[in-house]
Amino acid sequence: MSESVTIKVPARLHLGFLDIPRSVDDRFGSIGLPIEDIATILTISRAAETHVIGDEQARINQHLDTLCVHLGIKGHHRISVQQTIACHIGLGSGTQIALAVSAALRTLYGLPLDPANDAILLKRGSRSGIGIAAFEEGGVIIDAGKGQTDRAPTVVARFRFPRAWRIILVFDQSGQGIHGEAELEAFRMLPPFPVATSASIARNVLLSIMPALLDKDLGAFARGVEAIQSEIGSYFAPAQGGVFTSRKVEATLHRLADAGALGIGQSSWGPTGFAFAPTQAEAERIVGAIGGRTPGTTIRIVAGRNAGAEITHSALNLARA
Repeated sequence: MSESVTIKVPARLHLGFLDIPRSVDDRFGSIGLPIEDIATILTISRAAETHVIGDEQARINQHLDTLCVHLGIKGHHRISVQQTIACHIGLGSGTQIALAVSAALRTLYGLPLDPANDAILLKRGSRSGIGIAAFEEGGVIIDAGKGQTDRAPTVVARFRFPRAWRIILVFDQSGQGIHGEAELEAFRMLPPFPVATSASIARNVLLSIMPALLDKDLGAFARGVEAIQSEIGSYFAPAQGGVFTSRKVEATLHRLADAGALGIGQSSWGPTGFAFAPTQAEAERIVGAIGGRTPGTTIRIVAGRNAGAEITHSALNLARA
């Protein structure tokens, strides 16, 4: 057992659903990618009483209580939160904080990791398996959704994201995406997802995105992503007020596209938007070319991540990635 455990769990982009279930026999399916530089980082150790320092205290305490009961752990713990992914902006904060707590606690007590089952225990991964899979390995992930079992969504394919490619993220400084009960209501109010739309998305994944990643063809990859984003955005537009949740983010993305960015879209319910560039230098040129940014937005350039969570044991001084 370790004296303390520090874990770093990456944020992820949700690039789109493959389908929206029309019956209990249908699956969502989704495609996504973890990213570098934006992550949840926390440290757990044993303590005389349980104490959480930093952000997300309520959620962390709830997850800790649930996990301790499930694992038969009786002790108290100190959790120090150094960094968190911002909530409800489309980067998977909820799943990643849950998996960070579960993996850190298990590692502290020398227990094997079980992210898929712990995610379900902590009520994550009911639609998309991207966050769970991003914890485990990284890369561009395609899952087939959750079947009629208690297991997490099934990952059917995973591809390395080319090292040179960059993602240009656009943030709305004042907004959040639909979440919680509002998200459930949005799914209830929307019409059945057209089978033809799902077929079009699946075709883009199979015949555009997957071969483009193998061929390192950014243009084909971006065209596939943008085609999926157009279908998904149009479907969700009545619930989120347009193809994009944030008009400010949308305006900035179109300016980036005019400057040469590829594959614009929105991660999950947003409001975070994204676009792609072939290199760091080209991403910087594109961002510089648009001049002043839309008021209320910020831009950040990041790489895709081809590794999972990082776990450091203080007593053993080794890391798992």
